Amino acid sequence: MRRAPALSFLLVTVFIDMLGLGLIVPIVPALLTDLTGHAGGAARWSGLIGSGYGLLQFLSAPLLGRLSDRHGRRPVLLASLSCLGVDYLAHAASPTVWLLVLFHAVAGACAGTNTVVNAYIADVTAPELRARAFGLVGAAFGLGFVAGPTVGGLLGAVDVRLPFYAAAGLAFANVLYGWLVLPESRPGDRGTPLGRGVVNPVGALAAVLRRPVLGRLAWARLSADVARMTGQVIWTFFVTVRFGWGTAQVGVVMAAGALAGVAFQARLVGPIVRRLGDKRAAVLGGALGVVTLAGTAAASAPWVVYVLQAVGVLGSVGGAAAQAWLSRATGADEQGTVQGAVTGIGAIAETAVPVAAGAAFAWSLTCDQPGLVFLGAAAFAAVSVLLLAATPATN
Repeated sequence: MRRAPALSFLLVTVFIDMLGLGLIVPIVPALLTDLTGHAGGAARWSGLIGSGYGLLQFLSAPLLGRLSDRHGRRPVLLASLSCLGVDYLAHAASPTVWLLVLFHAVAGACAGTNTVVNAYIADVTAPELRARAFGLVGAAFGLGFVAGPTVGGLLGAVDVRLPFYAAAGLAFANVLYGWLVLPESRPGDRGTPLGRGVVNPVGALAAVLRRPVLGRLAWARLSADVARMTGQVIWTFFVTVRFGWGTAQVGVVMAAGALAGVAFQARLVGPIVRRLGDKRAAVLGGALGVVTLAGTAAASAPWVVYVLQAVGVLGSVGGAAAQAWLSRATGADEQGTVQGAVTGIGAIAETAVPVAAGAAFAWSLTCDQPGLVFLGAAAFAAVSVLLLAATPATN
C-alpha cells in the first residue's frame, strides 16, 4: 500500500480546506454587505449561513461515514472536495444572499472531509503511530489558518470575489491531485447496511453512545468541542474589551499561537503520546485546556494572555491523543461510521455554540464580567477531562 502519498495527500487536503476557509473569512463581511446593503443585515445572514452549514453537516456526516465504509474512502473524499469547490464558485458568482445560504448548506451536507480523513488515517497507520499522524493533521490545519486570511485579504483588496475563485481553484486542484495519486485505504464492504438506524444522525449518535468506551469518548468530545468553540468565538471580543487590543495585535497574537501550534503538533505530539499513552496524554491535554480557559477568564494583564496561549499550545496534545484513542477503540470495518458520528457531534457545537456564546458574552458585559463566558467554557472542558479519566484505556 502506498502510504506515503496517501498521508501527503491527506495533509494537503486539510491544509487546502483550511486555506480555502481562511481565504474567504476576511471577505465574507464585505461580500454580504455588498449583497444586503448594510452591515447589520450582513451579520444576521452570516449567522444563518454558518448555522445552516453546521446543521446540514450534522444531518449528513453519519451517512458519509457509512458510505466510506461501504464504498471506500477515496470516492467519498473526492466527492466532498468537489462539493467544496462548487460552494466557493457559488459564493463568487451568486447575485443574491439566498443562493449563498442554499449552496453553503449543500456544502455542509457534503462536508465529509474530516470524517474520511480521520478514518483513512486509522486505516493506513499503526495504532501506536496514529497520534503523530493526527498531530500532523493539526499542524496542516494550523498552517492553513495562518496563511489563508493573509492571502485572502490581499486578493480581496483587488476584488471582493477573487478569493472565492482562488479557493475554488485550490479545491478542484486537490480533487485532481487525489484522483491521480490517492490509493484506496481499504476495499469497501458492499454488505455494510445503510438502514435508517445507522445513517440518521440521532440513530448514529445513539449507537455510539450506547457503547461503554466509545460513548464516554463521544460525550468527552462534545464537552471539549463546546469549550473549544466558545473560546474561539469569544476570544477576540474578550481581548478587545478587556485590553483594548486592535486588529493588528489580535492578528499577530493569533498567528504566533497558530505557528507555535503547528511546530508543536508536527514535532512533539507523537513522541509525547508514545511516552504517556493515549489516555494519559488526552487527560493531560484536556487539563491544560481547563487551565487556559479559566486563566483567560481571570487574566488582568496582556502578558498573562501570552502565557496562556503557550499553555493552550501544549494542551493541543489532547486532541490528537483523544482522536488516536477513539480510532483504537473502533473496529476496522466501522471507522467511517464512528468518525461520521463524531463529526456530527462537532457539528452540533458549531451550530449551537456561536449563538449561545455570543448571547452569553453580551449578557456578561452588562455585569462588567467579560470573563464569565470563559469560566463556563472551562467547566465544559473539566467535564471532558473527568469523562476521559473515567474511561478505560484501550490496548
